[in-house]
Amino acid sequence: MHPSQSTAKVVFLLGPTASGKTAASLALAEQLNAEIVSVDSALVYRGMDIGTAKPSAQELAQVPHHLIDVCDPTEAYSVARFCADVLPLIKRINDDGKVALLTGGTMMYFNALEKGIASLPNADAKVRERLSKRAQVEGWPALHKTLEAVDPLAATRIHPNDPQRLQRALEVFELTGKPLSTLQKNTQPLLPEAPIKIALLPESRAWLHERIERRFGIMLAQGFAEEVEGLMRLPGINADLPSMRSVGYRQMW
Repeated sequence: MHPSQSTAKVVFLLGPTASGKTAASLALAEQLNAEIVSVDSALVYRGMDIGTAKPSAQELAQVPHHLIDVCDPTEAYSVARFCADVLPLIKRINDDGKVALLTGGTMMYFNALEKGIASLPNADAKVRERLSKRAQVEGWPALHKTLEAVDPLAATRIHPNDPQRLQRALEVFELTGKPLSTLQKNTQPLLPEAPIKIALLPESRAWLHERIERRFGIMLAQGFAEEVEGLMRLPGINADLPSMRSVGYRQMW
């Protein structure tokens, strides 16, 4: 069934980078009488426009958008904060008689809405600094080996080259003595009803890689390097912040 033929109040539009989510979300929003809610852990940051392929001013004006440019790059935006922000937003959109169209590529955020969020300790700066220093010496794959020993289930879900999630899993274990995967088991869905889910599936990896390469070339021409240089001059900014660990920004830094 097409979403427009249903009584869906929440629709998920998922897909990898450069799969066409922005164009698809704009078209769907018009069909569904929807407002778009970004589910992207990088689009929340102000001043991170080029490297995130943030929707243009024209696209943002075409349909109401939410959870874009809601915090500074020096802040840590978490899955818990996302849930706290998005749930009342979805309710307001639905109360206005519209569909909430959640679109993005941060699966951790989608999973939290569908499956619930565990009660986890707040970030600990000292633990994170210690893990980051260890990663600088040994490399993140070595820390992934540590995670395999203390939380094998989380290790299967987290890639060795995903420092943000890897650091968080090890941090939670250090602070609680319990595996992250164990703490995440006893949760309840946060949405009152199941969403309709639409996935954009690339024709092939080669097709997607070509689109990503083309997009990166455009980003460089638009001044991505200069954008990151400007961010590096901000007071309080550093390479270990979640904003600067975002894909693209980590490599450019």
